Amino acid sequence: MSSDVDFDPRMTPFRPDLAAAHLKGVVEAERFVEGAPYRVVATRAGLTRTPEPGASLVSEALFGEAVTVYEMTMEGWAWVQLDGDGYVGWMSSEALAAPGRPATHRVSALRTPVFPGPSIKLPPTELLSFGSQIAVVGTRERFAVLEGGGFVFAGHLAPRDSVEPDYVEIASRFLGAAYLWGGRSSLGLDCSGLVQVALAASGRACPRDSDMQEAALGEKVAFGGDLATLRRGDLLFWAGHVGIVEDPATLLHATAHFMSVVREPLASALARIEASGTALRSVRRL
Repeated sequence: MSSDVDFDPRMTPFRPDLAAAHLKGVVEAERFVEGAPYRVVATRAGLTRTPEPGASLVSEALFGEAVTVYEMTMEGWAWVQLDGDGYVGWMSSEALAAPGRPATHRVSALRTPVFPGPSIKLPPTELLSFGSQIAVVGTRERFAVLEGGGFVFAGHLAPRDSVEPDYVEIASRFLGAAYLWGGRSSLGLDCSGLVQVALAASGRACPRDSDMQEAALGEKVAFGGDLATLRRGDLLFWAGHVGIVEDPATLLHATAHFMSVVREPLASALARIEASGTALRSVRRL
């Protein structure tokens, strides 16, 4: 690899033995390959740094998300880059399929059941989380008919490109959801996953991890400790953590301390986190 190239391995499809073709001449690898387009067909697909069953989760892809696959192994793993946020990692190849119809809608409810027919009395086949992307091919009564079969209550969907202006309100819908390191779904998500999912629904591109978000989102504003100077929607960053200012007295965040998405008095949160040895690093205003 060129010595003067600075890259983030979380966002760069490069390994010493294999790299994306567009990196040829930028990095050194044994071989370069063109990626192949796929989509996620599992309700959630965990992304890990290494292709091992016990590897730590680093992120997650939701149903319908597009990915670029650079390698499929005989052991059932795929080395991919998520098209949405550019994150690179390994996921089960069983979670992937060739692209189908372009997605027309996204799930706007916290989660929605998929039924085998147009009846709420049928046992659902799966649950799709907020932000999942689906192709609707028709309607039947109150239901949207999905490509490949399946029926979803139409009121739980929104056009794929529609946006909701208040990302803080979107994030508040996840109150009580479990904290899950690397998660991005209503069944479990982490601090930066909550920020990313909420901002995406409001039409704003957002990186995956908190350090990336701190570098890319909004403008840094001075904060001397007076909570009254904070505004709704400000982002507070600590090393390895991010929270959303719901109002100058309240922090909304997914935290491992409570293992949940919670509202926490902001003064208490600042004191608690600082007492653990981590000082507030910055405030960013969108």
